Amino acid sequence: MQLQALLRDMAMIPALSGHEERMARYLRDAIAAYADEVQGDPAGNVVATFRGTDPRAPRVMVFAHMDQLGFVVRRIEDDGFLRVERLGGIPEKILPGTPVLVETEDGDTVPGVFGNKSHHATPPEEKYTVTPYRELYVDVGATSAAEVRALGVEIGCPVVYEPRFQVLQGGRVSGTSLDDRGGCAVLVGLAERVSRSRSAATLHLVGSVQEEFNLRGAMLAAAALQPQVAISVDVMLAGDTPDMKGHSDLRLGGGPVLGMYNFHGRGTLNGTIPHPLLARLIREAAGRLGMPLQRSATVGILTDGSYVQLVGTGIPSVDLGFPVRYTHTPVETCQLSDLEQLITLLEETIRSLGPDLDWARGLPGAGQAGAAGTGRAPGGG
Repeated sequence: MQLQALLRDMAMIPALSGHEERMARYLRDAIAAYADEVQGDPAGNVVATFRGTDPRAPRVMVFAHMDQLGFVVRRIEDDGFLRVERLGGIPEKILPGTPVLVETEDGDTVPGVFGNKSHHATPPEEKYTVTPYRELYVDVGATSAAEVRALGVEIGCPVVYEPRFQVLQGGRVSGTSLDDRGGCAVLVGLAERVSRSRSAATLHLVGSVQEEFNLRGAMLAAAALQPQVAISVDVMLAGDTPDMKGHSDLRLGGGPVLGMYNFHGRGTLNGTIPHPLLARLIREAAGRLGMPLQRSATVGILTDGSYVQLVGTGIPSVDLGFPVRYTHTPVETCQLSDLEQLITLLEETIRSLGPDLDWARGLPGAGQAGAAGTGRAPGGG
């Protein structure tokens, strides 16, 4: 597997949340050569299974979301301009002048741009303000609503940043939807590794849907699979740019990131505090590998793991990720070596999950590796 080429291919696939079919087909085909079984579910999740060598070992679900944020067409003006509704956490200040793709009802794409009032006609009081997205419009070059509809564009059609990918210096790359195509590339790399030498644990790799919309697509896969361990693979906020200094110590090239705490107070009142045994096993795996392991504790971001952990009576869960700059913009930036190390760390961690781990908490001896136990997490089948 050539990681850079894989990530480039994935970044160039438009897959708005709720419209992940193209990305799902690509991920399914990329993993199918390695897995015992690959299937989809009614929600659109892609599930690849690698049978373990010990039926007593826990079932593990490692997942990354396939979707990206963007917009849907809200209104088609009589003169052919499109008004849009946002889907996901869009940074409005970057939108004017941004190229986009509009996906038609037939699956074709139409290029467009977010319009921006001519600088020469912009009064001083407007030059330093952020225009709300509902006041913006997308220009596809059409001159009438009928012309727009003749292109196959209707109310509800997806709109995404124009896909792009470029190689920067120092093994770094920049592009659209590295959140979370980077995680999807990690799934393919992990599939290749595990196919060569099976772990004791049965592994389910899941490309999940609708993370940027409501974070709950992965829940449906977890409800069907009933894993005993769940690991979300997603972006972590890098703090190594001038405007992010002081937010965190995470840096590109510093290695994978163990999520120790996240919380999103706006609307969801949800987040993830990792299961202590699972976090410890990850730290120990990194130690055996001699691998740097960064840590993250932050507010304002969360993953679909925050809902997977609530399936059944609870699934021991953790977020593992890679640092990314400029999240939710068209120029998200990461370092390939962090993704490579994350694949290795995941493989080592999964191989450490044997049948004698006690996942219970709050009881004498709870959470101790090697303690007497069934190897079953609450909610496991």
